[in-house]
Amino acid sequence: MTKSALFVGLITLDLIYLAQSPPNNNQKLVATDYTVAAGGPATNASVTFSYLGNKSQILGVLGSHHITQLITTDLANYQVTIIDLDANKQTSPPVSSIIVTESTGERAVISINAVKTQANINSLPPHILENVDLVLIDGHQMVISKIIAQQAKIKNIPIVIDGGSWKPGFEEILPYVDYAICSANFYPPNCKKEEDVFNYLQALKIPHIAITQGEKPIQYLSSEKRGFINVPKIKPLDTLGAGDIFHGAFCHYILQTNFTAALELAGKIASKTCKYFGTRSWMQCEIRF
Repeated sequence: MTKSALFVGLITLDLIYLAQSPPNNNQKLVATDYTVAAGGPATNASVTFSYLGNKSQILGVLGSHHITQLITTDLANYQVTIIDLDANKQTSPPVSSIIVTESTGERAVISINAVKTQANINSLPPHILENVDLVLIDGHQMVISKIIAQQAKIKNIPIVIDGGSWKPGFEEILPYVDYAICSANFYPPNCKKEEDVFNYLQALKIPHIAITQGEKPIQYLSSEKRGFINVPKIKPLDTLGAGDIFHGAFCHYILQTNFTAALELAGKIASKTCKYFGTRSWMQCEIRF
């Protein structure tokens, strides 16, 4: 049976270049490859969730600037429905410029996030959670996300957060969360190491917590059980979007299996995608999981 998820957060346009290295001051580089795609943590997760055979909706601010057509076309190709919280906005959506280093797969990113495109709570459509099986929040639309989290909790719809980095306002959303999937860069106030992060999230009574660490094992805490999950060893070409793809895959698998199995399966997908350039080419090159 097809599952449906609502992804709440950032919608960007990503300009992605593959090069020998990021440029130095006053240096011009010629990229060896490039691609353009819709981006943002929740957006990339929604594409992955849809690719894995589900129904995806992305809730965020897009607007009507002419370059939004590049975003809408990309998301239409992956059957992701856009719910635009400010369809009349005339200014450009956030644009990210990303340079991926060929030899290591590491990326350098410069972007504008959603700070200048915060949605008004009055723009939230009614019945937004109708027929939704899961919600993912990436923290880029905090006011809207809090309302969604409160409504989802009442309806017993599981809530996942993509904790890529700490953002003010997360403290108001975390008490509603079922699955906190964080990166090694996620540090709540007064947290300086991973043990502090686990303690902080556990104090909020979040039942399932995980911290991803790139190619290192995933740490998790679930029902008082601590452990590690290894991720496959690969030679990366591009690590851009791996965390977003991990979250989208996790949302897919957590609706089918238990927490640790969902983490392991999501880790396998995210690792494989690092063998391909950009955030979409793995979908054309890999057999369906």
